[in-house]
Amino acid sequence: MQNDNIKCGQIEKSRGQYVDNILTDAYVWYEKNWRHDKYDHAHQRYQLTYVEDGYQYFHIGQNTYLAPQNHVIWIPSAKEHRTTSDAKTVNLMIVLFKSVPEHEFFQNVHVFAAPSILKEMLLYAEKWNQLPNEDEEQTLFLKAMLNSLPHFCNENEFLQIPVPADNRLLPVCNYINTHFKYNFDIDTLASIANMSVRSLQRIFKQETGITMQKYMQLIRILKSIELIDTKQYTLSQIALMVGYKSLPAFTSSYYAIMKTKPRLKK
Repeated sequence: MQNDNIKCGQIEKSRGQYVDNILTDAYVWYEKNWRHDKYDHAHQRYQLTYVEDGYQYFHIGQNTYLAPQNHVIWIPSAKEHRTTSDAKTVNLMIVLFKSVPEHEFFQNVHVFAAPSILKEMLLYAEKWNQLPNEDEEQTLFLKAMLNSLPHFCNENEFLQIPVPADNRLLPVCNYINTHFKYNFDIDTLASIANMSVRSLQRIFKQETGITMQKYMQLIRILKSIELIDTKQYTLSQIALMVGYKSLPAFTSSYYAIMKTKPRLKK
């Protein structure tokens, strides 16, 4: 219908709920300057998203996942999600699969750096961008890529930002998210949560799976990725802007999270 909102070849019949309008088993959608929905949505197809340029946050359930440049995220069928990004440009390739192999990998969310072979496969798959019909090569090629995903996955768990279910901890996370460039005072955070220091540390680790110090490190590195994307600052400037006293300290912390050294975008 003319008034239907079409996203990635699927038709939105009600707010956030998409009905599959694709005939092919796998559908490729490549788009520059991606526009983000402002609300959660879901569809029956499994989704593989490759971030070719920029970065994107995926809000899924109680967690937020960061997919930086040259990373992919796998989203299972019927999983509600929402995307946001402050990047100037976000170029994405999305591949939607109707069916997947019986493997545990495909039933969970995964974020990982795309190895060279997967990037080459995704770039080759662009030739089928938004084609409504599937030929034999496309079927065989995308099926081979799909079957290889569990072997390509070298997941970085720190690209997941935990959101605690305990409402007392939300102001603590908000405080750290806002004041990440400063070393926090544990007594101040305990006062914000209206808890003792010991209870705060225990419950925060229990709710998020990480310590507050690790949460602070994670937020700093995620903010640095956003600043790198702007192409406006040197790495030394970015290190200071996110709370590190020196470039070596920032580089070491970045490597601990991203498993690669920070590099300015060309």
